Amino acid sequence: MPEVTIETVAAQLFAAVTQRVQIKDIPKAWEPAIYQVKAFLADRPDLSGDGRQVFLYHHPTQRDQPMEIDFGIEVPSSFEPVGKVKCVSTPEGRVAVATHLGPLNGLPQTHMAIHQWCAANGHGIGGFSWETYEWGDGADPIRTVVRYALL
Repeated sequence: MPEVTIETVAAQLFAAVTQRVQIKDIPKAWEPAIYQVKAFLADRPDLSGDGRQVFLYHHPTQRDQPMEIDFGIEVPSSFEPVGKVKCVSTPEGRVAVATHLGPLNGLPQTHMAIHQWCAANGHGIGGFSWETYEWGDGADPIRTVVRYALL
C-alpha cells in the first residue's frame, strides 16, 4: 500500500474538457477529452507549461451517480474558454496525498488506501479529488499523484 500524507497545496490551473460519466466509463471518456485539450494547446504556445495531465473529480453525493470530471493539461496562466476547452483550477488547501507508481490498473488501490487512511485517522474527505500524471515511455504513466481535498 502506498504511503499517505497530508499536504497543503496551492491551486493549479489547467486547460480541461468536462465530461459527466459513470465511474466505470472513465477509461473510455478521458482520451477524447484530452485530445481536444491537446488540439487547443497546439494553437496556444503561450500556454505551454509542464504539460502534465490532470483529472479533477467532482464527487457526487451518491457513488452510483455520474461524476463530473475535468480532464485536462496543466497550463501556466488562465485563459478564456474556447469551445469545450475551459480554464479550471484544482482546489487549494489541505489534502491527503499518495503516489501510485506503475500501470493504471493498480490505481484504484491507491484511492482505496487514501480512503482507508482518512477513515483510520479521523479525516473527512471533501468534494474533490484529482490525479496528476507524469508520463514516461509506454502506455502507462510512471507516476500518478492522487490527492483528496480534506474537510
